Amino acid sequence: MKKKFVVRSINNSDQSLCIDIFKRKDNTFGFEEYRRDKETYEGWYKVKMYEHNIYLTEKEAFSNACKYVSLVKRKYQ
Repeated sequence: MKKKFVVRSINNSDQSLCIDIFKRKDNTFGFEEYRRDKETYEGWYKVKMYEHNIYLTEKEAFSNACKYVSLVKRKYQ
């Protein structure tokens, strides 16, 4: 697994859904969608598997997150 550093994190209003835009060690970017159940305190879980997609810029990763993830679609379109 490639190491990654979160450069942008977007949460919904009740903090139960999150999208992370991240940069990998090889200077490529990606994004991942997470959810959590605040009542259980068990942390964040991946909703889908987007992290394998490779983008050359943060902007490109964010644009694709806007296409595929409903949280970002609603918030930024």
